[in-house]
Amino acid sequence: MDTLLQSKGLLSLPKNPLNNPRFYQSPLALKHRFLATKPQSLPGLSLSSSGISLSSSQGFVPKPYGISPKDNKKFSFVCKAEATGDIEKPNDNNKVLGIEFATLKKIVPLGLMFFCILFNYTILRDTKDVLVVTAKGSSAEIIPFLKTWVNLPMAIGFMLLYTKLAGVLSKKALFYTVILPFIAFFGAFGFLFYPLSGYIHPEALADKLLNILGPRFLGPLAILRIWSFCLFYVMAELWGSVVVSVLFWGFANQITTVDEAKRFYPLFGLGANIALIFSGRTVKYFSQMRANLGPGVDGWAVSLKGMMSIVVMMGFAICGLYWWVNKYAELPTRSIKKKAKPKMGTMESLKFLVSQRYIRDLATLVVAYGISINLVEVTWKSKLKAQFPSPNEYSAFMGDFSTCTGIATFIMMLLSQVIFEKYGWGVAATITPAVLLLTGVGFFSLLLFGAPLTPALASLGMTPLLAAVYVGAMQNIFSKSAKYSLFDPCKEMAYIPLDEDTKVKGKAAIDVVCNPLGKSGGALIQQFMILTFGSLANSTPYLGGTLLVIVLAWLAAARSLDKQFTALRQEEELEKEMERASVKIPVVSQNEDGNGTLPGSSLTGDSAGSSSQKSTPF
Repeated sequence: MDTLLQSKGLLSLPKNPLNNPRFYQSPLALKHRFLATKPQSLPGLSLSSSGISLSSSQGFVPKPYGISPKDNKKFSFVCKAEATGDIEKPNDNNKVLGIEFATLKKIVPLGLMFFCILFNYTILRDTKDVLVVTAKGSSAEIIPFLKTWVNLPMAIGFMLLYTKLAGVLSKKALFYTVILPFIAFFGAFGFLFYPLSGYIHPEALADKLLNILGPRFLGPLAILRIWSFCLFYVMAELWGSVVVSVLFWGFANQITTVDEAKRFYPLFGLGANIALIFSGRTVKYFSQMRANLGPGVDGWAVSLKGMMSIVVMMGFAICGLYWWVNKYAELPTRSIKKKAKPKMGTMESLKFLVSQRYIRDLATLVVAYGISINLVEVTWKSKLKAQFPSPNEYSAFMGDFSTCTGIATFIMMLLSQVIFEKYGWGVAATITPAVLLLTGVGFFSLLLFGAPLTPALASLGMTPLLAAVYVGAMQNIFSKSAKYSLFDPCKEMAYIPLDEDTKVKGKAAIDVVCNPLGKSGGALIQQFMILTFGSLANSTPYLGGTLLVIVLAWLAAARSLDKQFTALRQEEELEKEMERASVKIPVVSQNEDGNGTLPGSSLTGDSAGSSSQKSTPF
């Protein structure tokens, strides 16, 4: 028995314990040592390459000396503390407000990240419009040319660069590599580019070319005239496409499951739209501050420095939250796709994405939204410039617009979770195009048939122009609230069942290219209509018909994607069930004494049983 015990490492006894005074205390002490706790099973028994050992978290702790009966209480306490050691450890399965702690460690930082990203995006979106629309020698007509000939090429170039970097850098390095240049540019614009705009803008060259080419080239020449403002416009647009869609939602899809996404994705917008409310108030505050400055002070430059400082601080907060989640949050386990994807180059990746019906339907949703909202938005901004020509008034109205958008979206977020749970993904995906169609028809109808309504509007203290501005603002508010609360969560959920290669490259292609492609497509349609029918007002009926066709294609793609998404979800659940069923759990049998034994360890079980029997005479 001594040989067996020593070889297995269970207990090491000297050959002659009675002659060893350091070990030997009294027979009663040794007897009490074995009889103080007599387990019926061996919970700490485990099989390893070195034999059988006792787990320190479940077995008792041996002492070098015997234990007298008076130490029984102390000994029992030590055994109990060791036996329950696992309970004292932090348990991520504990729930707070019905949500597991492990889930909160992911969801709360993600909500804060979304808050900071949307806070910045609202400031940047409102500021870019004020810069390019109210600048000297520019107007709202610059926007279609800017989106088509500047924004789209830069978006395509970024997508190619991002796809290349995604195959070289890790996900963490890719995140920091992409977001830090944005933070650096916006800080440099407020403190460097704008104060030097009078020196770096070729206004004399633009005036000379305008005299040669004529006023119809006012839009393209304005891009040259205020090139740094246009660069800010494009970077602000890319912040929405890259940081919001690619970085944030890509990271959220990486660390959340589909069930968590259905429950919490709509709620991300609650914090985000609180950000819209506060950022709208921030823009309004800086707009009013410009009016209160003394003469000779460039109030817009002071406002830009303040707002860009906030953007930079929020950007570093986003990086800090991203670092914390990666360090402390637990990532979900994904089902292993059996089909291995070969490594592809840029063109092969684009061909691969275009060949998939699932990706094409997703791209249709994004492009259709971009075209539809652009058909209405550019026309509305031209009316807005006519109603509020000064930068102070324009910016103040945009601050109120952002605040109203945040409030409306907050309410829609509260309803969105009910829509997802009760009606599912398909119904939620069709609400946004339906809202955009109805509000777009109302806006175009007012433009077409506003003249007969002039007396009624006058009784309300409004002109047809002011009424068109308010109706267009309502159209944008309802459309954007439906987008943030329903369209974006639906789009991001659709990425989750895809394999990692398709998810990364497909998301970059769709969000970075298709989003500006939709806006540029709407701008191209408007340019074509204006050149064909002579003016934007004459093009209004045809723009309304184009909007109807695009929304119908959008609805068809949403229905098709709903069927494919449901099929992929069922396939993923089946794969997970098969993986769980394939895990073999070793069966622990019991011997005659009631102690557990592992299969294939009969000798060990017998020896353990015999040792317990020989211990009894003590």
